[in-house]
Amino acid sequence: MDKIRTSIKAEAESLKRLVDTLASYEIEQVNKMEESLKENFKSQDKTYQDYISYLEELVREIHGYLSSTKVQCNPLIFALPDQMKIKPIPKTTIPVLPVFTAGQYSKEDVTKLLGRVTVPKTKLKNRNINPTETASTEFKDREKSDMKQTLSLSSFFTKVKEYEVPGVNNVCHISLGKSGRLWASDDDGSLVQTDLQGNQLQKIQTSGDYGYHTVTQDGCLIYTDKDKKVINRIEQDKTITELIKTGEWEPISTHSSQINGDILVGMKKGKEAKVTRYNKTGEEIQNMEMDNRGLKLYRYPHYITENINGDICTSDLNNHAVVAVNKSGQHRFSYTGQGSRFVPCGICTDLFGHILVCNISRLDCFLELCNNKVHLLDQDGRFLSLLLTLQHGPSSLCVDNENNLLVGQSDKNTMTVYKYPQ
Repeated sequence: MDKIRTSIKAEAESLKRLVDTLASYEIEQVNKMEESLKENFKSQDKTYQDYISYLEELVREIHGYLSSTKVQCNPLIFALPDQMKIKPIPKTTIPVLPVFTAGQYSKEDVTKLLGRVTVPKTKLKNRNINPTETASTEFKDREKSDMKQTLSLSSFFTKVKEYEVPGVNNVCHISLGKSGRLWASDDDGSLVQTDLQGNQLQKIQTSGDYGYHTVTQDGCLIYTDKDKKVINRIEQDKTITELIKTGEWEPISTHSSQINGDILVGMKKGKEAKVTRYNKTGEEIQNMEMDNRGLKLYRYPHYITENINGDICTSDLNNHAVVAVNKSGQHRFSYTGQGSRFVPCGICTDLFGHILVCNISRLDCFLELCNNKVHLLDQDGRFLSLLLTLQHGPSSLCVDNENNLLVGQSDKNTMTVYKYPQ
């Protein structure tokens, strides 16, 4: 069933991308038509202006004749009706304006494009159960399937490019902006905006260190100031405004929902920690602190993201876990790694609902036994594969709209772009 759900979501995303592509093409055509009409109007306007100038010159010429002291003797005055032929008004055409014809479609038409879930009409077969062999066989089949999926996901990453991010010592967090721009930060509070060629566009100094910034749906940057206990917003004209005051709580991570624009903030106060949801205007609407058994969900939520199903997925440094709750705040799962030391850092999700999280074992790095990897999980927190290892030094990551995986490194200011497997 999970496979079917994943396939449906994948088809839906593909259909959405196709609609967006077609809409962009049609809008581009409208823009071209508009430019053509403007040129036509300009040409006609010039034609009429030239004709008006011609008439004005003609009037001045006639006034010159009439003001002459020898009007009575001027043969031109008496010959004007016969000799003066005024040019006719120029002929121009009325442009035909484009018309948008809305498409005709029904729910059934969309269903045909998206696909339909059906139960095949086949004759039911009796299952012969051997308690020992069947269980073993099913386990082996599942093991082979998992291995095949692991290999397919980890073996087809293609490195697209690599570049240095100016103004930072390392790349601890990445926030994707619009028009090919992104924000990157290090663990010393330096926050820079660059284009995809690595050119620095602006830089600010903050009190943040890990997942403390995010880009909103309208392209503005939001970042936390844990010292002043506020959340700021940088407009596209580079003005900075204070959006949210968090009181006694220290904001350490944030994420702007691409589903509804809500702002998710990971916060800490002493030994307490929580994730709070605000709306776009900064009004508090939800707090997530305890599970349904009254146990603490978080200890240090220093990276946060949202999955396509609305789950809030958090890298908790002190819990050594990825903690996921649903959009109602109910605990879904906690992923604690694959046996070795697990220190989750940068986290993101892809178009299929997979969860990607960087594991950085700083203590092990000191002993030169570094375990830096990216863990790939399914939507329910089940481990699927290890994607990138020590040689890639992954610390932060995100998946862009073109299905590229951007990875920031923990030991230097390098950003690497990989083509994400289809």
